Amino acid sequence: MAAPAQTLQRDASVMTLVGLAHYMSHVMQLALPPLFPILHTEFGVSFTELGLIVTLFYMASGLGQAAAGILVDRYGGQRLLVAGLAVLGLSIALAGTVASYWMLLPLALVAGLGNSVFHPADLSILSHRVSESRLGRAYATHSIAGTLGYAASPVLITALAAFGNWRLALAGVGTAAVCVALALYLNRSRLTYAPSHAARPAETGQRQPGYLQVVGSPVVLMAFAYFAMTAFAGSGLQTFSITALISGYGIVLKVATLGLTSYLVGSAAGMVLGGFLADRTRHHHRVAMGGIAAAATLMLLLSVIAGHALIVVPVMMLAGIANGITAPSRDVLIRRAAAGAGMGSVFGFVYSGFDLGSSTAPLLFGALLDHHAPHAVFIAVACAFALAVPTVMQVQHRSAARRHVPAGAD
Repeated sequence: MAAPAQTLQRDASVMTLVGLAHYMSHVMQLALPPLFPILHTEFGVSFTELGLIVTLFYMASGLGQAAAGILVDRYGGQRLLVAGLAVLGLSIALAGTVASYWMLLPLALVAGLGNSVFHPADLSILSHRVSESRLGRAYATHSIAGTLGYAASPVLITALAAFGNWRLALAGVGTAAVCVALALYLNRSRLTYAPSHAARPAETGQRQPGYLQVVGSPVVLMAFAYFAMTAFAGSGLQTFSITALISGYGIVLKVATLGLTSYLVGSAAGMVLGGFLADRTRHHHRVAMGGIAAAATLMLLLSVIAGHALIVVPVMMLAGIANGITAPSRDVLIRRAAAGAGMGSVFGFVYSGFDLGSSTAPLLFGALLDHHAPHAVFIAVACAFALAVPTVMQVQHRSAARRHVPAGAD
């Protein structure tokens, strides 16, 4: 048995490598949107056409995640993690060399496929390689790294673009992602584990459920719905909250931007708290439900009082904290739902709900703003959060029921 110090060192190294990969993936996801005003002028295209780049990216990512989950279960997450980050980084770097707008569209599809591996690969690696007693903190580290990547990307991209030009910015962050992929490859032994199909020998006499049986089970479908709803709300906030605050409530740009930043910072802080909480509670569904319900309530409150500039920042920060606390417990619940099935397949499928929510939200929230209903942005966010609450209860109930089904029962 490994000594506690050795186990801690192993867990920390795994969390660091996986967190770095997740951080870079989120930097890549937001590499192009900050450059849209420049690309709008450079290529003479509309913002709707530029928005198509994001839609194609998330469509490819969402469709690819299900397949990536199957591959993770068969071959292990470490291989796909390295390959996915390399493909994503190369695609973004090549985007800096294009001569026309139309060349960005196939690159967005390829980049989305590269992005599709991260959640099934990352969470499978953490689930297999990190000690059970630190798993909540491992999931929290993973979520925090992604959130920091989102927060850093616009600043990094615009700074590089100001220093040189937009092509230099994309080439720089894309090359950095490839370098991180190389570092992961050199440390692949720390991420390696036995794939799911090798972990359950045939002599156990247990028949493994088919893929459609796994992802079609009510507990997994409820988890998918949870991710779709929460991602829908989060994408709406990240994309249009600043515009809604300015146009609907007369909030100045600096305060509106600070409000979104406070939400993201609060979310990261909530994930830290949620990681420790997830390692110390058995009632993960209560944590997830309570946090999401609080976030929904605060968003509804914001729709009413956002005209008071001094209130916007603290309310959005509290909403971020409430939402962030849920993330580690949410991933523990998904891992519990994957019991007896391939973790990669389950994580890949349920996280494709994240891409579904992220790709559809801009269409609805953009329409609300086009129809001069900025107040409805925060109401829609609150409704999406609220609709996620009962899905958590269903995941908990159905997971518990499945754990008590007698062996050999259908």
